[in-house]
Amino acid sequence: MEQEKIKHRDAKEVKNMISRLNRIEGQVRGVRKMVEEERYCVDILVQVQAIQAALNGFNKMLLSEHIHSCVVNNIRAGNDECVDELCETIKKLMK
Repeated sequence: MEQEKIKHRDAKEVKNMISRLNRIEGQVRGVRKMVEEERYCVDILVQVQAIQAALNGFNKMLLSEHIHSCVVNNIRAGNDECVDELCETIKKLMK
């Protein structure tokens, strides 16, 4: 059984990630309210696109941090398998 991987983040990084996620969560709640209020479809779709853009921004930030820390550290330690993991992750993100 593979050991669960963890990533220690500094307080600034965690704060930034939580802040972004809180904004996304608020956007999702806003869309739910729009549905409950029977708002026009196009207005809801525009807000959903904004949520998708925010999630993409979160993914870009997290992927960049992952490459600069986890991937670099693994390669320096001789663990080249992390490159295959990174490639698979990018494939999943690009679906």
